[in-house]
Amino acid sequence: MDVRESHDPTRTRAWARLTELATSVRERHLRDLFADEPGRGPAWTLEAAGLRVDFSKQRVTADVMAALMDLAVEQGVLARRDAMFAGDHINTTEDRSVLHTALRLPSGAPLEVDGAEVSGEVHEVLRRMSDFADRVRSGEWTGATGQRIRNVINIGIGGSDLGPAMAYEALRYYSDRAMTFRFVSNVDPTDISEALLGLEPVETLFIVASKTFGTQETLTNARAAREWLVAALGEDAVSRHFVAVSTNAERVAEFGIDTDNMFGFWDWVGGRYSMDSAIGLSTMIAVGPERFREMLAGFHAMDEHFRHADPAVNLPLRMGLLAVWNRDFLAIPTTAVLPYAQFLARFPAYLQQLTMESNGKSVRLDGARVDYATGAIYWGEPGTNGQHSFYQLLHQGTEVVACDFVLFAQALEPVFDMQDMLAANALAQAAVLAFGRTAEEVRAEGTPEDLVPHKVMEGNRPSTFILATRLEPHALGALIALYEHSVFVQGAVWGIDSFDQWGVELGKAMANAILPDLQDADRPLDRDSSTDALIRAYQSMHAQA
Repeated sequence: MDVRESHDPTRTRAWARLTELATSVRERHLRDLFADEPGRGPAWTLEAAGLRVDFSKQRVTADVMAALMDLAVEQGVLARRDAMFAGDHINTTEDRSVLHTALRLPSGAPLEVDGAEVSGEVHEVLRRMSDFADRVRSGEWTGATGQRIRNVINIGIGGSDLGPAMAYEALRYYSDRAMTFRFVSNVDPTDISEALLGLEPVETLFIVASKTFGTQETLTNARAAREWLVAALGEDAVSRHFVAVSTNAERVAEFGIDTDNMFGFWDWVGGRYSMDSAIGLSTMIAVGPERFREMLAGFHAMDEHFRHADPAVNLPLRMGLLAVWNRDFLAIPTTAVLPYAQFLARFPAYLQQLTMESNGKSVRLDGARVDYATGAIYWGEPGTNGQHSFYQLLHQGTEVVACDFVLFAQALEPVFDMQDMLAANALAQAAVLAFGRTAEEVRAEGTPEDLVPHKVMEGNRPSTFILATRLEPHALGALIALYEHSVFVQGAVWGIDSFDQWGVELGKAMANAILPDLQDADRPLDRDSSTDALIRAYQSMHAQA
């Protein structure tokens, strides 16, 4: 296919049909859908790569699903999927392939991109990562004084922080508990200061993750870490305590890092899709190469399912199409991700970048401005904590929020018998969101009449329930890939480029332009009146320090 093609989805027959169906679906409650379809739960459940995903509590009918599949056909979603896996330049605004899926190909699986065979390159980097991780974990790699490394600090931002930080937290159970892992991304000096607190320089390794080795926030934090190390151990220690994940050998060498300890990746790997590349070096050091490969296998299992499964049972395809249904036809603007697993505390934040940076677009591939909703707002918090903060709004608020529940059947810490209680809470919340509680049911409990309206739960709040056996590396990889491909499906339906992020670039450029203004009180200002006044106020307050 011509990856530059972009079609307005609102002009398709399927979109018109879905608009009609939405009118009738809005009038029907999930209680009615379940009553009309006694076997709805199993019928609307799909399984792939060890994940069981129940879509039955989505406000959707068989007619809606058929029309959504027609929309995918009319918008060329599957053709675009095949173009992605083939290495075509589907990121048209940057003229790049989109091949994060190549990062988890098994060894020996061929893949050619722009005339170059890339699978071998990917596995060579993985081999070097594995060798380095084993050396650090075993104590063979030592710091400048010969002491073993006990602390690893990953310095990055965006995809080079959210991915590794989320994966480390998710897989902490499998990590080397004799080592400390910390993640620095914010240019707020508090972040690097707190990360260094209590650590000994002789035992600390820094991983500086920046493709260009020029990202402002990352390099600012890296220089601060370098100053801290050099003050204690001298300049010659830098090469034993810093490694880089980058493609810019010249800048890496200028920093003082031995380029033999530089781990590269490729321009066809977007930052938010890079946690299974060399960007995941800190994750690999934490859990070991074998566990990291298990995670890659989970990614690949979902890739293969998305690529080859029949559309009728294609899990990411259905998930993505239902996200479009909620956003555009049921006018639901946000999705709450609710992992009932404390180790997934950073998963909602990770998905915020994956979904909102990918599909937060208002211009189609053909340059035309969209006149329909794209990218939903994603947010969330682990259960059961969220139940005691924002679930009140989920149940009785004026805005309907779509919800994704994530639950594992087996506890990683089986010392205390609490997993059943955790599961009961997750299942109960999904059921109450769907079915609510009627006034009659409230009265039947003996509730005084004046309190009845306050205790009614409207229900009819859609949710998806994702269930897996254990939070193991394979399951984590499959879960992330599920969302990656769901995001892809949504973007393909909307006809947007899910793989650029020009909005991010403009903000960084503006910050670079404002920085000299902040540092020179005599510099004339000629911006808007708000920004100029804030600059002067900041300078006055800053000088008082």
